[in-house]
Amino acid sequence: MASVPLGCSLPLRTLYLSSRQHKTFDAICCCASTASTAHSLSKRASTENPGESLKPIVVHGDPPTFVTAPGCRIVAIGDLHGDLDKARCALQMAGVLSSDGRDLWVGGQTVLVQLGDILDRGENEIAILSLLKSLDIQAKANGGAVFQVNGNHETMNVEGDFRYVDPGAFDECADFLEHLVICNHNWEEAFISWVGVSERSKEERKLVQNHWDPWNVVKRQKGVIARSILLRPGGPLASELARHSVVLKVNEWVFCHGGLLPHHVEYGIERINREVSYWMKGLSMEDDYPEIPFIAPRIQSILQETLQALGAKGMVVGHTPQATGGRSKNGFNN
Repeated sequence: MASVPLGCSLPLRTLYLSSRQHKTFDAICCCASTASTAHSLSKRASTENPGESLKPIVVHGDPPTFVTAPGCRIVAIGDLHGDLDKARCALQMAGVLSSDGRDLWVGGQTVLVQLGDILDRGENEIAILSLLKSLDIQAKANGGAVFQVNGNHETMNVEGDFRYVDPGAFDECADFLEHLVICNHNWEEAFISWVGVSERSKEERKLVQNHWDPWNVVKRQKGVIARSILLRPGGPLASELARHSVVLKVNEWVFCHGGLLPHHVEYGIERINREVSYWMKGLSMEDDYPEIPFIAPRIQSILQETLQALGAKGMVVGHTPQATGGRSKNGFNN
């Protein structure tokens, strides 16, 4: 199993426990979208040597499956659903994004995990993916890391299920393909720079928009075609999503979009990640793999059995809106 070290060189930023929770981690709530509340975790740092650099982050698997991040602060953010403004708000509340509009990583050696469902319901999906990619590059240069896990809406779109796509998201796909041409089909350049130009592209489109224009039907078809080109298995955006996991374990914490059951652990989470990735890349797989449930398990005994099988002490999920804040297995709100 391959492992890749990510350097950690800056002093750790410490987040203190609230007086309400005497646990091994902090929990703060970030409003990640209009439809859900994201749950953020922060592992408590050692204060014995606050100026000392941490050991490198080591990543096993392709896509990443097992991550060792000794002493690093860990933050999880849930469903973002194409809402770029709320995504930035959540990232700023988590202490990893600058508030000056420059989209700079300020999280130091923090490990950020986004729990999936960036696609659908909002019109700035690719811009959010672009922002997270940019933050990942910056985080690695500062001893941190950004990871994403794919949710059910990523899977649905690669399957060609566009039922929940916002009309503006179809337009974004068409605009992004034009941007890709401007970048001479250099995917990395176009993808990383998109968050910086997407707003201007959207404003230019609105200036010439006429809701009664008969060409609107043609434009919408153009957006559907663009989305299909980008997200079909083997398409450039589907291949980008294929870099991300379905299940990720960071230290003693398991991260997935909606939940994990013991038979998935028995099948092998690295195998699941690899086979879903191959499918998104458009590569044929001879063996079937189990469908990952996207509703979090609610039976305590099943959860404990799953965690025990993985050697983990907790599971962090998104998917289900929590109007009163993030919840733990013990039922407290954070």
